[in-house]
Amino acid sequence: MQLEQQLRNRLETKDILLMTHIVLGYPSFEVNREVIKQMVENGVDCIEMQIPFSEPMADGPVILKANQDALATGIKVKDCLAFGAEMAAEYDIPFLYMTYYNIIFKYGEEAFFKKAASDGITGVIVPDLPPEMGKSFLQLADENHIAPILIYTPTSTDERMEELAEYGRGFIYCVARRGVTGKKSEFGEDFYSYLKRCKTATALPLAVGFGIQDKEDIKALKGKADIAVIGSRTIQLVESDGAKAVGPFIAGLR
Repeated sequence: MQLEQQLRNRLETKDILLMTHIVLGYPSFEVNREVIKQMVENGVDCIEMQIPFSEPMADGPVILKANQDALATGIKVKDCLAFGAEMAAEYDIPFLYMTYYNIIFKYGEEAFFKKAASDGITGVIVPDLPPEMGKSFLQLADENHIAPILIYTPTSTDERMEELAEYGRGFIYCVARRGVTGKKSEFGEDFYSYLKRCKTATALPLAVGFGIQDKEDIKALKGKADIAVIGSRTIQLVESDGAKAVGPFIAGLR
């Protein structure tokens, strides 16, 4: 599919790709614009844009607060989709939406996918929708050439990983550890054994997220994963030092 090929093209010249995460509307769309500009200009390969949701169950305190604060300002789904279209038109990297299924269900699955496709979005991550419960979701994703990103966790069995790989497109998101986003992950023998199981289960590129925070984390993933995902760390950086601090941080990760 389109997203997988875009990523593989980038992997021809890089030993690992960087994917970043932003919460749309937090602290504002104006800051989002500057953060994305800083990210793209400093080598980010893919950006995951989260449409805020009131109960983001996979997210830790940093991203949870960002979701709640964005919603408190009156951010609407239509505002997020308009912003996503603007970014996809402006920058030549893949953009994905990340959200929870209730957002898409309420908007309308077919309307959501048609809008996302026409706006140049190439993938979608919905962590609370098992593929067995999302048959129409997966069909619409395929019809609109948008990659549904499936998720592996350290507790996934080999059999479950193989099942998910049949539904997934673009890449597989490998959660680095149990729990929610934000807490720094530790890489040891168990983690690398888990990544080997992930690689055995799918031919898709592997992205590793949850707790990836610095250059040492990226270095530890090289040769073992295809994409490193940076999420909470950049949100914290914007909060403490402002949007312009994101560029130097990203530039120093590889």
